[in-house]
Amino acid sequence: MKDTAHSAHRRSRGPGRPAALLLALLVTLGLSAGSTFAAAGGHGKAARPTVRVPAAAADAVAAMQPGWNLGNTLDAIPDETSWGNPPVTKALFDTVRAQGFRSVRIPVTWTGHQSATAPYTIDTAFLARVRQVVDWALADGLYVVLDVHHDSWQWIADMAGDHDKVLARFDAIWTQVSAAFRDEPRTLLFESINEPQFNNATDDRKTGLLNELNTSFHTIVRSSGGGNAGRLLVLPTLGCTPSQDLMDNLSGTMSALHDANLVATVHYYGWYPFSVNIAGGTRFDAASQQDMTDAFTRMHDTFVAKGIPVYLGEYGLLSWPDHTHPDAVERGEGLKYFEQLGHRARTAGVTTALWDPFSLLNRATLQWRDPALFAWIRSGWTTRSGTASSDRVFVRKSAPITARTLTLNPNGTAFRGLWQGGTPLVAGRDYTLSGDQLTLTASALTRLAGDRAEGVDATVQARFSRGLPWQIDVLGYDTPVLSDASGTTGSFTIPTRFRGDVLATMEARYADGGNAGQADWTPYQEFNRAFSPDYPGGRTVLTPDFLGALRDGAPVTLTFHYWSGAAVTYHVTRSGSSVTGTAS
Repeated sequence: MKDTAHSAHRRSRGPGRPAALLLALLVTLGLSAGSTFAAAGGHGKAARPTVRVPAAAADAVAAMQPGWNLGNTLDAIPDETSWGNPPVTKALFDTVRAQGFRSVRIPVTWTGHQSATAPYTIDTAFLARVRQVVDWALADGLYVVLDVHHDSWQWIADMAGDHDKVLARFDAIWTQVSAAFRDEPRTLLFESINEPQFNNATDDRKTGLLNELNTSFHTIVRSSGGGNAGRLLVLPTLGCTPSQDLMDNLSGTMSALHDANLVATVHYYGWYPFSVNIAGGTRFDAASQQDMTDAFTRMHDTFVAKGIPVYLGEYGLLSWPDHTHPDAVERGEGLKYFEQLGHRARTAGVTTALWDPFSLLNRATLQWRDPALFAWIRSGWTTRSGTASSDRVFVRKSAPITARTLTLNPNGTAFRGLWQGGTPLVAGRDYTLSGDQLTLTASALTRLAGDRAEGVDATVQARFSRGLPWQIDVLGYDTPVLSDASGTTGSFTIPTRFRGDVLATMEARYADGGNAGQADWTPYQEFNRAFSPDYPGGRTVLTPDFLGALRDGAPVTLTFHYWSGAAVTYHVTRSGSSVTGTAS
């Protein structure tokens, strides 16, 4: 995955010719840089279990399900810990294996550890560290996918204008990596390049350049001998995008190579408006579901149905989960996304690798940051779970309590009833079911909400015949209250009494009806990029990017939409670097 904010990076000259010759000698003697590095650190290479890799590529990739990404680590710029994760340990892979994963993708950015001039030598210490990390994963019986990662946008993207140098440097990486890992078992796979992209080129030129890289990668690895002669090689579409035209182009490349040990790879992060919460994409609605269905259908029809395995090298949502920011994607909507993705992947016969930069597995504690979320992801590997139209029922404090209805999504299961903890709710008295319409009665909500304190007052579970129960929170709330404010384009916050409600999105329009904000193609601005709720601080933040994009002196009407259904308007005006805000 290409990070939205790239850290500054440095380039090293590499180890120089004497060190490169030493590395070549070690490889020739069968003393890998990884084992030498490990021995020097007192860690010797761990004994490996015998993993029977199926002969057919499709069967081997099926055995890799499910997969996990060691994101923001060896791909971090400039070094392993630069993006906030601690150094990788053997215990990390022990945990990953124990949690049910069967493969790990290890993204590597080689740029800062490779000479920028010919012969483009990779630093021996870095290559040894990569080897050590790969060995630890293999020792846990995991399949491993090793790639060329952020190099794709750092310098490979310039191939159209600097063809020979870029190709030579790319070839040099795979020549050295192939030599270093040539005797590793077939549980190690090579992936030519992550999310390839090319600057200043037509679409046809881009696909031609990618075909050239994939073909050159294939030639180098296969000609290096040893285990590389039959190693599974993973080839991406342009950008790892699962569009039909790009998958057709990749299919053509693979056909021309006449190699049964090839794997296609794409990534999937959902329908963009939902993935980041922009343009009103607050729900995993019909448009989001259709986008997912179509993507996996294309993967199946283009590759799987023809005997070519697909490795979904990354999947997730672009903005959720992220423990460093308020939730851009509503939790229940996110759970429905992951539940259905598991189903679609299984139906299509696609092996998946969860992208995890830091937000899922806490690398310091080796515990899931959100165990309930991971439970949903894990359940989706093998079965379906029932869900509902929402995981929240809001009960307004200043209004009489009335019955509330949710639409069940059984997903092939059967509804078994509602529970509060270990106590079943009574059908007919506490809830009724008509078709897929589940109604919580006014009397049940009165009991569950109690004094209707702001926030979650009670939680019930809808249970189904298989899979996980669907949690429904009952929340007390009243309409949020916003107050006048003043500030600058660099710092502006709206005093907000949320009163138990939860922000869903923000609409921004000028008086003439035009869209306001940096995303000027939609009135509904991006969550956490244009605005962000600070619930503990009692404020709503408007970001400098949003405020800086406003027309000077032009009043803007903001409409804050909340998950209860409440909508509150507010007015802001930018005058130079000053900003004033007025509550309606």
